[in-house]
Amino acid sequence: MLDALQHFVLIAEHGTFTRAARHAHLSQPALTASIQRLEEAFGARLLHRDRAGTSLTAAGRVLLPRALHILAAVGDAMRAVAEVEGLEAGEVRLGAGATACTYLLPPTLSAFRASHPGVRFRLREATTAEVLDALERGEIDLGVVTHPEGEPWIDDQLILVAAPGLPADGAPFVTFGRGSTTRALLDQHFPDADVVMELGSIAAVKGNVRAGIGVALVSRFAVEHDLALGRLVEVPHPATPILRPMHIVHRGEDRLPPAAAALRHLLLARRAARPKR
Repeated sequence: MLDALQHFVLIAEHGTFTRAARHAHLSQPALTASIQRLEEAFGARLLHRDRAGTSLTAAGRVLLPRALHILAAVGDAMRAVAEVEGLEAGEVRLGAGATACTYLLPPTLSAFRASHPGVRFRLREATTAEVLDALERGEIDLGVVTHPEGEPWIDDQLILVAAPGLPADGAPFVTFGRGSTTRALLDQHFPDADVVMELGSIAAVKGNVRAGIGVALVSRFAVEHDLALGRLVEVPHPATPILRPMHIVHRGEDRLPPAAAALRHLLLARRAARPKR
């Protein structure tokens, strides 16, 4: 139907089947057959042919502006899809835990944005369960979570940290609320922990630990800078470090939008480039 509309517009513009067929790189019989199919579809005669050339019937005059509008809309749609496929536009929706959002993803997202400035980001910080639920409902395209399924990304390590000089033996724990992976691992490996603070962010946990409130089980990535500056120290313990593999999850490579597929590729490439501990 779209080809036939295009042929109809060409005939209206060029005035004869011969010139329109030449412009469309079609034989005149093929162009005639295309117009016949269009007239059959609309149930009306659209063009009138005589010795002077070709003219529009009343039905053809009604159709012409609408045909032009349809073809323009299709052209816009094709350009929009081409922009998305070429990553000149589009959107990528990503969900991840606090550690990934704060310490692991920013360099990759920054590099991706620099390469594809027209792509819009939507990053949601959430627990593993929330990310998986959002993925199942189609609210996000990719997730970075601590989960046995998915594509292996980065192996995180959870370690105990404290303020320098704090007697770590018997010190209470500063940790996160229930529902986070870190809290679940704390409960699993330190079932008798004396929890005195349940906080909602890594920054809050680190701030209170630096103040000497207690010890914390946290990602090594989250405290690298503090350890290097001597604001925190690692507390050796038989249970640590606790390995926490992070995975990239999605609903299938073939179901990823172009922008999300490109971000997944970059995440996996940067996984390979990150030095192992």
